[in-house]
Amino acid sequence: MDGTKADEIALALEEAIVSGELAPGSVLRQEQVSAQYEVSRTPVREALRKLQASGLVELRPNRGALVRGLSSREVRDAYEVRAELEGLGAELAALHVHHEHIDRLRQAQEQFQAALADAVAAREAGTELSQEVSDRWGRANDLFHQAIQEAAGNEVLTATLAHLHRSFPRDLTRTMLRESTMLLQENVREHEAILAAIERRDAAAARELMVAHVRRAGSLVTRRLDRRDHQ
Repeated sequence: MDGTKADEIALALEEAIVSGELAPGSVLRQEQVSAQYEVSRTPVREALRKLQASGLVELRPNRGALVRGLSSREVRDAYEVRAELEGLGAELAALHVHHEHIDRLRQAQEQFQAALADAVAAREAGTELSQEVSDRWGRANDLFHQAIQEAAGNEVLTATLAHLHRSFPRDLTRTMLRESTMLLQENVREHEAILAAIERRDAAAARELMVAHVRRAGSLVTRRLDRRDHQ
């Protein structure tokens, strides 16, 4: 339970930092965050450690966590690297994919589409996208990318991507996608195109589509950070 709470708090704080609600230089104190989210300090400490690993905050003994933020250049650089790595993964997956990987990719797409339908319904009803729906498409997205890495069958590639994800926030696009069902729909269509290329074993197309998909996500985040920095 604490692990789930820590993830929720880390995501909420991450979104606040990326959006500019929490400006660089702001101090996050455990007792204040605990009171805000009505939890004990244990999940708060874990959430702050996650943000430190992502480079978003700097933990200072007995002085709380200092919001560091991320520059648009840092985000752009990280997404450029991730795009090439995931593009290679999609290329290799198209060459080596098996039926069980295709089944997992289709399962991820079905989960994605179900979450999207709920998001559209919420928007049409004039309500905000719930955390539960956001978490569902987040899990579906993870499942999709993990299935591609498994199909690629390259352990060095998988380990390198895992290291990148541990050292850099991988959910930065959630803030933007939560605000627009149109962006969510485009995200689903991009996954469908990647899946189709992998299914027909078109390695070049799979790589090109994946690189464009990840670069587009990075572009969304860098534009948001640029707006934040010029406020």
